[in-house]
Amino acid sequence: MLKMLAIYVWLLTCAPGEQLYEQYGHTALRVMDTEQGLDLCFNYGTFSFNTEHFYYKFVKGETYYMLTYESTEMFMYEYIVDKRPVYAQKLNLTESEKKCLITSLMTGSRPKNRNYLYNFVEDNCCTRPFRLLQQITGDSIRSPYAGNEGNTYRRFIEHYTRPHTVINALINMIFGRRSDRPMYGESRLFLPEELMLYMDQATFDDGTPVVLQSNAEPFVIKPVQWWESVYLYLCLFAIALAVLSWYDRKRGKLTIAVDIVLGIVYLCLIAITIFLTFFSIHPLVGFNWRLLVLPSLHLCARLIYILR
Repeated sequence: MLKMLAIYVWLLTCAPGEQLYEQYGHTALRVMDTEQGLDLCFNYGTFSFNTEHFYYKFVKGETYYMLTYESTEMFMYEYIVDKRPVYAQKLNLTESEKKCLITSLMTGSRPKNRNYLYNFVEDNCCTRPFRLLQQITGDSIRSPYAGNEGNTYRRFIEHYTRPHTVINALINMIFGRRSDRPMYGESRLFLPEELMLYMDQATFDDGTPVVLQSNAEPFVIKPVQWWESVYLYLCLFAIALAVLSWYDRKRGKLTIAVDIVLGIVYLCLIAITIFLTFFSIHPLVGFNWRLLVLPSLHLCARLIYILR
């Protein structure tokens, strides 16, 4: 019996993890070439903490990510250990398109070509595979998937960082008005789940489906527990300051050290926001009213002493 030789391509979508940079999920391309005995996963989401001045560059938005590849077995191992589902969509590409894809991926993963300037909403590990697929198919992929089309960047991102958590509140503090723009069409496809669901309903211009086989499912986002709510911590913050103000009023002396420390915290938040707004290339940051929440609570609690 003759052995059938073929090339297969899958779009892989990895479920969210615990770390902040894992909470949006991840996207990769799996390529299997039975003739050459290859089974590789190509990943546009590789970066190195050992990069010189990594944290400064990260804050400034000048982080370079890489296209790398590894065996599918090695790629999947991390997600198996973390018990994170990986959804696979087998793509309906012609043999010439598959070969073109492999050539592009292998060329792009060479050391001189593999680095690119990462941008969370415009150029990331999710947008790059989609653009590559559009390129090799002649920009012929279309999808009726609407999902939550029309929601803002802020609301889409909030879904993955989970509403009302402390992390989400901090992100909202530094997100400016640009994050409140509605998202339509392919602008949503910087999110792995959105790309997966988009591709699941996609067709080429001639009406044939883009995906032949799929086990895609919407992500399961953990519900927010009461002890994770930012409102709980804001209440505790306000109560603690109110009790301190009442105590200061009884003794007739202000505990100024607390106000100095909190003032430094507010100034740091404002300084970070100014830096991100005017000196970084992050696309969504800027001033917004949420920066005033903590100082306002502080002032209201301190009125107990001030108005004595």
